[in-house]
Amino acid sequence: MKIRLLPRISRWHPIATTLILAGTLAAIARFTYGLGATTNLSDEFPWGLWIGFDFLGIGLAASGFTIVAAVHLFHAKEYEPIVRPAILTAFIGYMLVVLVLILDLGRPDHFWHPLVMWNPHSVMCEISWCLMLYTSVLSLEFAPIVLERFNILWPIKWIHTISLPLMIFGVLLSTLHQSSFGSLYLIVPNRLHALWYTPLLPVLFFISCLASGISMILLESLIFSRGGRDLLPTRLRANLAKVIAVILALYFVVRVENLLARGALAEMTTLTYFSLAFYAEMLIGFVIPFGLLVVERVRNSRRGLYAATLLVVVGFALNRMNTAITGLETYPAQTYFPSLIEIFIMLGITALGFSAFSFIVKHLPIFEPVAVTPRVRQEAVTARPEPVFLTRHGGDLESS
Repeated sequence: MKIRLLPRISRWHPIATTLILAGTLAAIARFTYGLGATTNLSDEFPWGLWIGFDFLGIGLAASGFTIVAAVHLFHAKEYEPIVRPAILTAFIGYMLVVLVLILDLGRPDHFWHPLVMWNPHSVMCEISWCLMLYTSVLSLEFAPIVLERFNILWPIKWIHTISLPLMIFGVLLSTLHQSSFGSLYLIVPNRLHALWYTPLLPVLFFISCLASGISMILLESLIFSRGGRDLLPTRLRANLAKVIAVILALYFVVRVENLLARGALAEMTTLTYFSLAFYAEMLIGFVIPFGLLVVERVRNSRRGLYAATLLVVVGFALNRMNTAITGLETYPAQTYFPSLIEIFIMLGITALGFSAFSFIVKHLPIFEPVAVTPRVRQEAVTARPEPVFLTRHGGDLESS
């Protein structure tokens, strides 16, 4: 199965190679000279760009547990064509998050400490365990795709025997830590800006990741659909777009109602550094794409759906970066901007993720292409039908 990419592979290869090489050199510098010399992180901002990138990667990987739960637990079989790309997206997303965490930890050689040094009162302990366990679950869910490619069938039968409890366990783990990322910021009520701090942060994190995860699947299917082939039927894409619109509406209502209940709407009445960031996040990621997705013509259009889902992903990224960075700043007295090494590492890891997805899709049966059939136009019958006469012959009716 040959699938052409957008943009063309000849343009993407040198860009990706350059970004990955720059990121590798930046990572070497980070481990050689340490965090203090290579980043703009400090005691005031111990978490910066990389933590925001972790939140983004985990959220975009939410398609894994969302689609798996819909198809295998709730029997929505019409969405089965996107189970494999959803699992692949989640698997790559979690592997990249693990890579970023290794770079972000002050002592990455101590990564094993949460395994033996438990702190049940720490949200970070729960996140660490969920992250490790769910990455293992994704590895088992992704393994049959690789084994099938190399015709190694006996382990697939064993994995299928435990598939149902494995999926339930994976959905539970992913649900727990998707919301727990929001719980991390509940300990800074006096530091995080009122536009982003709320006791409902775990709920808002969970709802928003559902919209971003499904949007990411639609984006991937549109990018990799070329040469007269649809990787997802138009009807299926339109149905998923409706689901995204409902989730966006739910998020917007909960967010605005919570701001009203906490008396934080006053922060939006004046144009400040924080209110501008908030307006950009809400307009780009929620209001505009919702307005697009409620239009049937947009849901059935490649370009319209591409624009709407891209806006959802960008708005989701703004939300996570605003929570991790903007909301913790005291503008203009105390701000944070990542160093070039932080930026190069993030861009290099992003390019690595896109390249890995492209490579795997080309060599493994991830998307099952659907032939595009032209819509048959039904013409109205205007000719007068010929009469049919019935005659009786030997006791039986015959047409003549």
